[in-house]
Amino acid sequence: MKRFAAYDPPEYLQWAADAELLDQFRRRIDAAPERTRVIRELDERALLSLYAGLVRNRLHDMALKRWVKNGVISKAWLGTGEEAATIGAVHALRRSGPEHDVVAPMIRNAGACHEMGIPLATMLAGYLGSSASPNGGRDGHIGDLPRGVVAPISHVGDMVPVIAGIALAFKQRREDRVALTWVGDGSTKTAAFHEGINFAGVQRCPAIFIIQNNQVALGTRLDQHAAGGFEHWPRMYGVADGNFDGNHVLDAFAATRLAVDRARAGEGVSLLVAETFRMGGHATHDEREARVTFDAGLFAAWGKRDPIGMYEAWLETEGIPRDRLTEIEAEVAAEIDQAVEEALASRADLPAPESVTVGVYGS
Repeated sequence: MKRFAAYDPPEYLQWAADAELLDQFRRRIDAAPERTRVIRELDERALLSLYAGLVRNRLHDMALKRWVKNGVISKAWLGTGEEAATIGAVHALRRSGPEHDVVAPMIRNAGACHEMGIPLATMLAGYLGSSASPNGGRDGHIGDLPRGVVAPISHVGDMVPVIAGIALAFKQRREDRVALTWVGDGSTKTAAFHEGINFAGVQRCPAIFIIQNNQVALGTRLDQHAAGGFEHWPRMYGVADGNFDGNHVLDAFAATRLAVDRARAGEGVSLLVAETFRMGGHATHDEREARVTFDAGLFAAWGKRDPIGMYEAWLETEGIPRDRLTEIEAEVAAEIDQAVEEALASRADLPAPESVTVGVYGS
């Protein structure tokens, strides 16, 4: 994938596959028989669809960063380096049809929105506050219920009980559907997270919760807000586990697909843990802070594990020509460019002032 000095983390600019890390990537695929089976059942079309999703996620975020640098918007929340935890998971779901699954992404999981079918131009309009936004121009937290995307809120732990409730409704209505959400390592400390997972586990809801451990909560390192790891948390709640490499899109896909199969079979909740790293600040306005929060060596180590670069390298070893990957990247880049033009044009249609109370409820 092309690298851009103005937008990529510096560790990505001269990226090249590390032979030892690529070997670990391959071994991860064959480490667990069930996951190996799921991955080896993917045909070339599915493998390249995952690649396109990763690139789309990265270029969507770059478009936002370009807007920040050009003064179009003040800041943006990006998922650079974490794309695999989003794209692999959402591709394991049923993303279309009358009984499509439902996701509640965090704002850093923007890839879930476009992979569930929300048009890129509509997503970008969400940052511009135009009428073309899915939420009518209210804020950058977008969703589209007909497409199975629940709009997030800043208190990300609160989406856990929301997804638990949606999954319970699926179960009570005997619908063959699954609900999934991601939660950051910091938000695992909220009451809503614990209450939601406990409730879903007791009710054996068809729900999947992914702890997206990117090692930092806003500007608070994991070692400052957690006394231990997350590997034993599923047992604590009595639900199925499934740790996966959050920079390995195939591992993310396989772990989630197995959890989806369990949920559809009536076997209840899975709590998955994705180990990854945020290659930037909490948002674009505090990227410098991120560089002083962590040692440079940590950025260097995770920079070698760029999820797109690693997947590209693996695809080439599987016989996918580099030219085919370049072609897909060009196609996705054209999608992004068109979406940016449409979104910018939508600023001519701002929401009517009287629409401010639409969809607002009180009790």
